[in-house]
Amino acid sequence: MRTVRIATYNVHKCQGMDGRVRPDRIARVLEEINADVIGLQEVLSIAGHRPEADQAAFLADALGMHYIHAEARKLHGGIYGNVLLSRFPVDSHNNLDITHQGREERCVLRADIPIGAYRLHFFNLHLGTGYFERRFQARALMEHHVLRAPDLTGHRVVMGDLNEWTRGLVTRTLSEEFRRVDLEVPIFRRRTYPALFPLLHLDYIYLENSLQARDAFFHTSRMALMASDHLPLVADVAL
Repeated sequence: MRTVRIATYNVHKCQGMDGRVRPDRIARVLEEINADVIGLQEVLSIAGHRPEADQAAFLADALGMHYIHAEARKLHGGIYGNVLLSRFPVDSHNNLDITHQGREERCVLRADIPIGAYRLHFFNLHLGTGYFERRFQARALMEHHVLRAPDLTGHRVVMGDLNEWTRGLVTRTLSEEFRRVDLEVPIFRRRTYPALFPLLHLDYIYLENSLQARDAFFHTSRMALMASDHLPLVADVAL
């Protein structure tokens, strides 16, 4: 049975708890995790400046991985949104808009990745901070055929910063069709934000019921406690 390590990590534009923007620290945390597929949120890529300014390309180059940057909006003349890093070539990908009217632009990055005899559909998302905004997005994930698209033929993996620390509509909706990985993490270790002294649980991985997590943990190395205001959530998934 093959095992694939996946992770989700809100990198906060690579700005650490000390206020410094250091993509190299994020790269070191990702090296420590050693995941095969990684979903990143809040990534800013500005081309034409020093290499570190293009955060998506910098991290992919540092790790030797394929990458896709899905734009949610423009920021400081660059692309801001979700990134997927993968050791495996990405067969196809799509950027899906789930913005609620009057709120900050939000998107879902879908990437289809063949892994051996399997085909996995990864959905990397960063949901809104507003209560009614997330309710709209919970319905959009299902009703707008994001997670129920007719061309989904493999196993689905949903990961990202859901901005939901209580059992709201997003949690209830996803739990109807997926297994929440972090349920296998001890309850006192399920908080990811802020990194130095976690009070809230915002970051999640959901798996198709046909998949099983052999292990799941929040990465809490010294570097991870400083590199971003979130902690990475990691899962070893048996195919």
